[in-house]
Amino acid sequence: MSQSQAKNLNKLIIVAALGYFVDIYDLLLFGVERTDSLNEILPIQFPNVSAQTLKTLNATFGKLLLNWQMAGMLVGGIFWGMLGDKKGRLSVLFGSILVYSLANILNGMVHNTDSYIILRFISGFGLAGELGAGITLVSESMSKEKRGYGTMIVATVGVFGAVVAGFMGDVITNWRYSFYLGGGMGLALLLLRIGVFESGMFDAIKTETKVKKGDMLHLFSSKKNIIKYFCIIFVTVPVWYVMGTLVLFAPELSEKLGLAPKAISAGRAIMFAYAGITVGDIFSGLISQLLKSRKKTLGIFLTLTVIGTILYFLFGGSSVTLFYAIVTFIGFATGYWAVFISTASELFGTNIRATATTTAPNFVRASTILISLLLDSIISIFSVDKLQATIITGTIVISLGFIALYFLEETFGKDLNYVE
Repeated sequence: MSQSQAKNLNKLIIVAALGYFVDIYDLLLFGVERTDSLNEILPIQFPNVSAQTLKTLNATFGKLLLNWQMAGMLVGGIFWGMLGDKKGRLSVLFGSILVYSLANILNGMVHNTDSYIILRFISGFGLAGELGAGITLVSESMSKEKRGYGTMIVATVGVFGAVVAGFMGDVITNWRYSFYLGGGMGLALLLLRIGVFESGMFDAIKTETKVKKGDMLHLFSSKKNIIKYFCIIFVTVPVWYVMGTLVLFAPELSEKLGLAPKAISAGRAIMFAYAGITVGDIFSGLISQLLKSRKKTLGIFLTLTVIGTILYFLFGGSSVTLFYAIVTFIGFATGYWAVFISTASELFGTNIRATATTTAPNFVRASTILISLLLDSIISIFSVDKLQATIITGTIVISLGFIALYFLEETFGKDLNYVE
């Protein structure tokens, strides 16, 4: 590799990493500011209800807004993924960040839940394209032996955005300014993208009329593709069970575990969890390179997730300090996102790689909707409380993760220069 090529590659990794940083910051910003923003909006929208009813409405609308954001990511993942394979990875990097940056700036201006819902959907739609396009570019630009390091850097820097989001949630007293900051960082990042080059592998096939590019249905064209696609999704769904349930709703669940009301802050729980994930992504990336196996690494961290979840329910109610310590550990355990996204990019050919790499993480994130529905169904059918239903839900989700891992293909060192 020449000095010029090395310089371009380094810039690409930096841009992809910073893009994912802003992506995660904006994605988790709602969780950090959920309580404060709804505490300001709901009393205006529902002026004659009791404080207890407002607390219930806060949790209800919090879940609804999260689900709409994830629905936006689901739709956006399909749109941006197909666009990335049809028009190029760079078109997604520019388009997606512009959409979610503007949506978050407008989000800071909302005064009712209807506009809040619409903007969380649009923001989720925009957020859906960033990671898949960046990882696809990095994976296609690095050697098969070292590309795991590149995706590790992108994921590690990226998830640190959640730590910053949690920290800023404590520092910035007005929740609206947090959204303005997130949108502003995204727009500033667009300037850094100037001069980033398109993937050579994509350039080699973009004029090939006989190669079908960006066809979502191609992921389901054979039994082998279907198994690969659903296995990589289900093996990672436990990450969003942890983040979308155990961490995001930590204030409510910690109270049921025995801690005092308001003892746990959602923003602080997110900050500690993602501090753990940041370290976990570094370790999982390094371990996958040392073991020369994505699959074994996923198995190790999925096992740690089981241990962390058990500790959460057994000892999370002992003290505030121990609760945050467990949240940090469970964050570390779910820090296999870097390995997951590397695997997703390595499973499919160049003509549908961006589609697979972009849609897979967004289907994982959107699984929050199904997890929420499953949890509510368990409460309704079995007449158990929310804490018991959360335990049952986790057991189901993590069990499916291990089943998916068993059937998952090993991708370490796989040559990516091919089409489906």
